[in-house]
Amino acid sequence: MSAIRRLFGAFRIARESNRDGDNREIGNDLWLIAGLGNPGGDYAGSRHNAGYMTIDHLAKRHGASLNRRRFKGAAGEASIGEHRALLVKPETYYNLSGECVSAVRGYFKIPTEHLIVVHDEVDLAEGRLQVRRGGGDAGNKGVRSVTASLGSADFIRVRIGTGREGRREEGLDFLLRRLDADEVTTLAASVAKAAEAVETIVESGLTAAMNRFNQRS
Repeated sequence: MSAIRRLFGAFRIARESNRDGDNREIGNDLWLIAGLGNPGGDYAGSRHNAGYMTIDHLAKRHGASLNRRRFKGAAGEASIGEHRALLVKPETYYNLSGECVSAVRGYFKIPTEHLIVVHDEVDLAEGRLQVRRGGGDAGNKGVRSVTASLGSADFIRVRIGTGREGRREEGLDFLLRRLDADEVTTLAASVAKAAEAVETIVESGLTAAMNRFNQRS
């Protein structure tokens, strides 16, 4: 039985126990880490798939396989330090990401403070990273979808800078186009840093991650 199937089975067992008077929720010690992006080869490697790339990076680092498809996404289980985490890539296309994220969160009863959404952010300069909880969507339709589906904006975001100061006129074409060699290197470094930020949040807390990663340099 695969690790992710054991998690689904654990939820069923917990739900049956709840009927007998045990009010423990399976999601209290489980993290949900969702990376936003678009499925398909046409979008692979683009700036708009920085969230997907972060999930792939985390999966590789922690020996997870994203081979479970349910709730309109690809998912796998990872152990980050002493914590369990579900790594998820919504496959609804970017602007409907909330359909997958809210379904997984609801099924596993994961508290909002244990939800991390990783996404590209054109309002941040390329190479920068920002960790925060809550706030507006800044025009990011994927984040807007997650907020609407959850009915709350109070989740953790790891925002990967993909914009360039003074060059926002390129818009979506800028986010979706193929990258040159230098741009690939820059984005890969940002993705690796975003993965480290996720690990820091899970292992050491949000404040520690904000202090470490919310720097201009």
